Amino acid sequence: MRKVLPLKFFNRPTLAIARDLLGKFLVCKTHDEKFAVMITEVEAYDGPHDKASHAHRGRTKRNEIMFGEAGRWYVYLIYGMYSMLNIVTGPKDYPAAVLIRGGIVTEGGKWKVKDGKIILNGPGKLTQFLKIDNTLGERRAEKKSGCWIENRGVKIKKSDIKKSPRIGVEYAKEWAEKPYRFYIDH
Repeated sequence: MRKVLPLKFFNRPTLAIARDLLGKFLVCKTHDEKFAVMITEVEAYDGPHDKASHAHRGRTKRNEIMFGEAGRWYVYLIYGMYSMLNIVTGPKDYPAAVLIRGGIVTEGGKWKVKDGKIILNGPGKLTQFLKIDNTLGERRAEKKSGCWIENRGVKIKKSDIKKSPRIGVEYAKEWAEKPYRFYIDH
């Protein structure tokens, strides 16, 4: 069973979406190559009061997409070299998104992964492998955009989902300690 997640999937509470993305597949297609990664790690950025969110200080040109329609890609560059892939969540005008931090490659280009695993730990490694850059930004997460998320029937038990504080947001004070990072062991 391979079913593209509808855009309405992303128009729900951000923390629920973050948990529900674990075990789903990020699929990207460029020219004749198709890549699929089972999502194993995400972080939620939930609303204007979240001090770790780009939207905390209000609407800007950079974060405008976070205030828009759920189910669109928010891609930005960090350290001048790594693209970060986020999916916008929740209702319009409520700035929220989920950062896709890592996963296990199940299809990579023209080959299928069978023996062993290719594990992408870290959002920069993930976007480099998938060849994602800011040209994907603001597009809908659907096949037409070349990058979407599929449900392939993988079930993740609640007891297998781990939570922790987000990574690299110490500046956000009390918001840095919120358990908004969700992951499964691989």
